[in-house]
Amino acid sequence: MGADIDRGSVERAYARWAPIYDIVFGAVFERGRREAIAAAERFCGPQGGRILEVGVGTGISLPDYRSVNRIVGCDLSEPMLRKARARVAAHALVNVEALAVMDATRLALADASFDVVVAQYVITAVPDPEATLDEFARVTRPGGEIVLVNHIGAENGPRRVFEQCFAPVARRLGWRPEFPFKRLADWAGRNGKAHLIERRPMPPLGHFALIRFARAN
Repeated sequence: MGADIDRGSVERAYARWAPIYDIVFGAVFERGRREAIAAAERFCGPQGGRILEVGVGTGISLPDYRSVNRIVGCDLSEPMLRKARARVAAHALVNVEALAVMDATRLALADASFDVVVAQYVITAVPDPEATLDEFARVTRPGGEIVLVNHIGAENGPRRVFEQCFAPVARRLGWRPEFPFKRLADWAGRNGKAHLIERRPMPPLGHFALIRFARAN
């Protein structure tokens, strides 16, 4: 599918969001963030594991991971990452191994190097969601998990009409509001290395979902 969001527009949008992101979205997205972390940590177990958070942004979720887990965070936006680095320092998060600027469609990371990949509110904000998901599958070890939290577009009804009308404005702000679940299901079928194991509605209003894929052995 052709990209309808370009990298430059995403970088500009999130540079603008960086100073106010936590204030605007912190409380709204808190439940989804905590559920994604809980899913990743359940998979890793009491001994912990190595977790990649793609789209780590300002690092708002980093203090919520248990210290037994080793965390790598990446984001396209350097202004967002500056806030994440400050948060790591302020909370003395020694379990955060690295924070780096990366394009999610070309992760500078080794194959099968993470137990879990977590991406919160990311897939609708990247130029090529399918290529991004391919990268998630590549860097997840066989038997590992991919944990997404994302807005999922309505399939019909008034909300679908609103999302389609709002889409041009939303793209300028850095995301797609009309993203259908079918794109995720179709990707899994084509990729062949991941299969859906959970789809659970998330607040606000159930318009978001926690989605888990298992990486094939």
